[in-house]
Amino acid sequence: MNFLAHIYLSGDDEGITLGNFIADGIKGKRYQKYPTQIKKGILLHRAIDTYTDSHPIVKQSTRRLHKNYGHYSGVIVDILYDHFLAKNWKRYHSMPLDIYVEKFYELLRNNFQVLPARIQRMMPYMISDNWLLSYATVPGISKILKQMNVRTKGVSGMNFAVIELEEFYDDFEEEFTLYFAELIEYSKNKLTQL
Repeated sequence: MNFLAHIYLSGDDEGITLGNFIADGIKGKRYQKYPTQIKKGILLHRAIDTYTDSHPIVKQSTRRLHKNYGHYSGVIVDILYDHFLAKNWKRYHSMPLDIYVEKFYELLRNNFQVLPARIQRMMPYMISDNWLLSYATVPGISKILKQMNVRTKGVSGMNFAVIELEEFYDDFEEEFTLYFAELIEYSKNKLTQL
């Protein structure tokens, strides 16, 4: 899953949310140096990623992209799934997405010193371009995919994945909806175990 889903699946705990958001920047056992709730968030993120990578519905979405994008297909599906979460946000949360996103950005600003260096460098771009809110539209997702393609020096071709998104839009949305319902339950159960 991508940023918005990880943030959402953290619930209302700010420490867990921070940990879940920064987890990709924390390798191996380095998570152990963080406070308890941030540690939980990092471990939750890792569990979500493992669950996602092996889930049959996600694999179905990924297969649709594999011919054109190879091992980048999983990354693309993560981004596309965040689009459907943002687009259908009212189904999942009572707070409007723009307010939810602004509260999250404020959390990042207030905890800047906790963020790994890579996230500190990324954060101003994320906020100024309002990535999380932009996920709700196809043009917004298209821009994110173009940025990701630049990060891979053009190797991934992710900038073209909006073509498959539009062609198979209903299929991807249905797969996301079914999968995300299961992921919500999985994440709630995992949090009680951590």
